Amino acid sequence: MIILGIDPGSRITGYGVIDASGRRPQYVDSGCIRMKTDEPMANRLLTIFQGVDQLIALYRPEVLSIEEVFLHKNPQSALKLGQARGVVMCAAAMAELTVAEYAATRIKQTVVGRGHAAKEQVQHMVQSLLKLNRKPQVDAADALAAALTHAFHSKLGGLV
Repeated sequence: MIILGIDPGSRITGYGVIDASGRRPQYVDSGCIRMKTDEPMANRLLTIFQGVDQLIALYRPEVLSIEEVFLHKNPQSALKLGQARGVVMCAAAMAELTVAEYAATRIKQTVVGRGHAAKEQVQHMVQSLLKLNRKPQVDAADALAAALTHAFHSKLGGLV
């Protein structure tokens, strides 16, 4: 099972692809879709959509795993995050992918063992679990963590 994990953002959207068909998840690819901050929001959303669409076409995942919406101190930031999530989920729906959503605390709990772990801890554990030579970028590590969370919980008996 190929899983595409996404860490949506209006400036940087992280992605991580793993193959969870074996006993242990295997690293396939990860990186970031970067937007120009001086572009209008509509153009940034188009960049995210096109980037995710290309990833889906390239890796043919069965599932897209994404962090659930969380309450944010800054309403504008929360709105932009919601818009970024929306275009990611739209790209997944157009490709008829299953979309699995997990709370940020659940992702951190699954990968690190603590629901309020720091980003550096997530990077370290993703590197360790996937046996990577170096730490992935922060946004890519968060996306890989989302993919790993789905791999783990789906093996426990379906979507969680």
